[in-house]
Amino acid sequence: MKEETRNEILEWIKSILYAVVIAIIIKTFIFNTTYVIGDSMYPTLHEGDRLFTNKLVYIIGEPKRGDIVILKAPDKPNVDYIKRVIAVENDEIKISDGKVYINGKVLDEYYLKDGLYTHGDIDLKIPKGYVFVLGDNRKFGASKDSRYFGPVPVKSIKGKAVFRYYPFDNRFGSLYK
Repeated sequence: MKEETRNEILEWIKSILYAVVIAIIIKTFIFNTTYVIGDSMYPTLHEGDRLFTNKLVYIIGEPKRGDIVILKAPDKPNVDYIKRVIAVENDEIKISDGKVYINGKVLDEYYLKDGLYTHGDIDLKIPKGYVFVLGDNRKFGASKDSRYFGPVPVKSIKGKAVFRYYPFDNRFGSLYK
């Protein structure tokens, strides 16, 4: 084999190895993909949706109301849930008569279907380092969320879902307006 051919092959191998290492670093520390199972986030997310998740965002910042997050399931080891942050630390949340109140005001939940009733009877202040999460599907029993397991530690959040990349239909794109 000629020296020139050998050098070209080695350059290709190095390039492929660099690409693999960069991909592993990106997947481990910056972005991940999420596959939606179930309908707890319907109508925002449907079963089978595939999402990009930003893993870096909560290393440099805190979750905000309205963020769609991937979190370690508090009630099931080795399972992740996808939910929406409804209240953050020091917020007072109340669920009464089918409505969600944050700090005494009805929460504008533009992402829900009109007339959807939020089951539950909650009245609490969110502790420091915790968030209160709900699924967008508020039908009775449709979502295991903070109504069931209480506020979740921010440290259990694995990332923020930011972009739906599949299916390629009218819902393709950013998850935020």
